[in-house]
Amino acid sequence: MLSYDYLVMAGTQGMRGHRKSDRLIEIIGRMRLPTVFFTEGGGGRPGDTDIPLVSALDVGSFALWGELEGVVPRIAVVSGRCFAGNAVLAGCADLRIATPDANLGMAGPAMIAGGGLGTFAPEEIGPVKDQAANGVIDVLVEDEAAAVEAVRSVLSCLEPSAESGEAVDQAALRTILPHNDREAFDVRPVVETLADHDSVIWLREAFAPELVTALARIDGIAVGVVANQSTHLAGALTSDASVKAAEFLALCDRWGLPLVSLVDTPGFMVGPEAERGGLVRHASRMVVAGAQLSTPMVGVILRRGYGLGAQAMLGGSTHRPLLTVAWPDAHLGPMGLEGAVRLSMATELAAMPEAEREERVATLTEEYRKQASALNAARVFEIDDVIDPAETRAVVAATLRRAMAGGRS
Repeated sequence: MLSYDYLVMAGTQGMRGHRKSDRLIEIIGRMRLPTVFFTEGGGGRPGDTDIPLVSALDVGSFALWGELEGVVPRIAVVSGRCFAGNAVLAGCADLRIATPDANLGMAGPAMIAGGGLGTFAPEEIGPVKDQAANGVIDVLVEDEAAAVEAVRSVLSCLEPSAESGEAVDQAALRTILPHNDREAFDVRPVVETLADHDSVIWLREAFAPELVTALARIDGIAVGVVANQSTHLAGALTSDASVKAAEFLALCDRWGLPLVSLVDTPGFMVGPEAERGGLVRHASRMVVAGAQLSTPMVGVILRRGYGLGAQAMLGGSTHRPLLTVAWPDAHLGPMGLEGAVRLSMATELAAMPEAEREERVATLTEEYRKQASALNAARVFEIDDVIDPAETRAVVAATLRRAMAGGRS
């Protein structure tokens, strides 16, 4: 545990303080200790005279703290003002838990004004509403007491798996999806039904809401869960969603958590506007993160598994996870079914009278839907099986428990 004291010189980082934190960070690495850092404070202390210095750029704290990535889990708790060096320490952590009064910024008001960039109140710099929406904050809680409880919940995911866990009646999964497969639905109840009671910790909820990420336990096994959220952009994977996924997959890999991927996506978002956000780079980064996973993954196609986006949700291929299963009404395809019909039959459709065209598209799409069913995909061994939704929890738990007994794979 490390904590700056905002009552002492606004929690700024003096050189003696750096020596003290550096010593503990070094011991943390040697002892492989999960670490919690309360980072509130104003950053460096320009007027510090404790130790002779000119630039203080030789301070080792940031490099030492950064080196711990992948060595130990690191959680930052942010409340109040957290600027400059303090914010960098928070940003370098694996997860950031913040309270509503938090402000995070690479510089505080004094440094901004000193750079000739204007005068701002501390509350104007990196408020929670901005830092939650852009993905800087992972978990937002009511106050510092709730932050500590959230830390305990996250750290509990690093404890050995329990022999079992309690959950609601899994038969609810048979009717949890809307009958109309074009209707959006909230995927979070699916996650909560699969998971043990009160074990789900949602991460980065306000950032890229078209993708849900969470920590949870399934039958006592701590897991990371990634799921498409069709209530936002139909669950398409945007640049932000790809970044969110890639970073979450990397986090689970560092922490040794197996992954459960719940797929319901039309694929990656496409079009000129999507490409302006660097989609090619970010989408590819997600594929790479999935392909490099050393922890087990189980993929479950809930409804739609289309295109490269569905592949990215499964580590790059339906055969990349240890097990890829689908629910009975799911469909798989290289792209959305109607779009595939319009593309492949473009010449024929263009030659038809306009009044007949849409009827023909509907007919061909329905025929393609039968061909693209999960059962057909399983028949030709593109996925491993089609299962009763009520059996999902048991299948996931059995697969992961056996995989973890044999080590990472």
